[in-house]
Amino acid sequence: MYTLIGSPKTRAFRVLWMLEELGVDYEINPAAPRSEEAKAFNPSGKVPALKVGDDIIIDSVAICQFLADKHGKLTAPAGSIARAHQDSWTQFAMDDIELPLWVYAKHDFILPEDLRSEAAQKACAFDFEKAIATFGERLGGKRFVMGDEFTVPDLLLGHCGKWAQNGPGWALPEGPVADYFARAVDRPAYQRADKIRSA
Repeated sequence: MYTLIGSPKTRAFRVLWMLEELGVDYEINPAAPRSEEAKAFNPSGKVPALKVGDDIIIDSVAICQFLADKHGKLTAPAGSIARAHQDSWTQFAMDDIELPLWVYAKHDFILPEDLRSEAAQKACAFDFEKAIATFGERLGGKRFVMGDEFTVPDLLLGHCGKWAQNGPGWALPEGPVADYFARAVDRPAYQRADKIRSA
């Protein structure tokens, strides 16, 4: 039994989706970001965290990759060339696709009002557009980033695609890129996790 700490309306949703993909038992402690409850698991107050026995793992990417490795699903084996390519995609998802989304959110509602900047938000939109163009070139005609199999970076990218559309309202380019993002979230596990989040 795992315990997911964090509201599913945050990046804890990624871990929720992963747990549903794996079909394992879990429970949710919907602690809010920066709450005292969240700080009991992570000094920064960030969520998600995952309770595994007597241990706590923090950071959504680390948690998702741990779960994939532990259960031998949605990942290439550690130490393989395929895993190196997969990890490269994971880094791209975080450094190029998620970063402008996170910085935009900071300047939208997270930072104190006197520190928010519309110019920073415009820069984020610019960076996201460039990153999505690069993504399309890297993806090519593949079904998922590693080929035919859905892996950890697809889950992370799928989450970011929805974040882009539902948060700042950034459009995804029509054609192969939009098709990819639609395919990434058109999965029974995503649909189950989304229902839990909505509830």
